[in-house]
Amino acid sequence: MPVSTLTSKGQITIPRVVRERLRLEAGDKLDFSVDEAGRIIVERPTGGLRELRGLLVREGREPVAIEEMNEAVRRAVAGKL
Repeated sequence: MPVSTLTSKGQITIPRVVRERLRLEAGDKLDFSVDEAGRIIVERPTGGLRELRGLLVREGREPVAIEEMNEAVRRAVAGKL
């Protein structure tokens, strides 16, 4: 099991195997929590909506308007009834 040492400034180096497992890079943020048994849980925070911007953008493809999406959903729901 990887081990780190706490510095006098309260800092630790996250072992490489842990960074790789969590896919961490310099500047990434981490969430810390303590479970009922007193174990520390370190996780990547879940991203906000802003991080999703551009996720579905495809080069050479025009964005779809909200109205078009709503109409497609209406048609799909109507077809299932």
